[in-house]
Amino acid sequence: MNTIKAHLNVGIALCLIVIGVSLRLLPHPANFAPIAAISIFGGSVLPRKLAVWVPLVAMMLSDVVIGLYSLMPVIWGCYALIALASSLWLRQPTLLKGAVLTVSSSVFFFVVTNFAVWLASGMYPHSWSGIVACYTLAVPFFRNTLLSDAIYTSALFGVYALATAQSKKLLKVASQTPN
Repeated sequence: MNTIKAHLNVGIALCLIVIGVSLRLLPHPANFAPIAAISIFGGSVLPRKLAVWVPLVAMMLSDVVIGLYSLMPVIWGCYALIALASSLWLRQPTLLKGAVLTVSSSVFFFVVTNFAVWLASGMYPHSWSGIVACYTLAVPFFRNTLLSDAIYTSALFGVYALATAQSKKLLKVASQTPN
């Protein structure tokens, strides 16, 4: 049984990486990507080490195609921390816990990445007005981040719940069928 679960985990991880890379490479609105949702979902259903590596591999593969940039470590670190938080917070998932973690992850990503932009990009003066300008100009991107995180997280957990329910039905039917 452990071998089956390990193979299932690898299959889920590979599917999540393919989804993450594909949806980042296909045309999409700015900041409307599935990586945070993959971090949240992966943290909930995969072993912790695998959960952390799945979004990082998806980012690495897609960033090689899209292009490398100076804030990659900050962004990748955010996704790794989101996966870790999910692995702790969502081992016994509920709708409320999932919603709270999804919104919290979106806010966390917004705060950390825009602070890094303000600090390292040279686009804004290192003053109170500069940081306010940075966060203010980032608000439209936050809307897309929050929407994509909510939509993709719901979709991943929804598909997983349907697949789990269907596999249980199939196993029940198979166990009742005489050989």
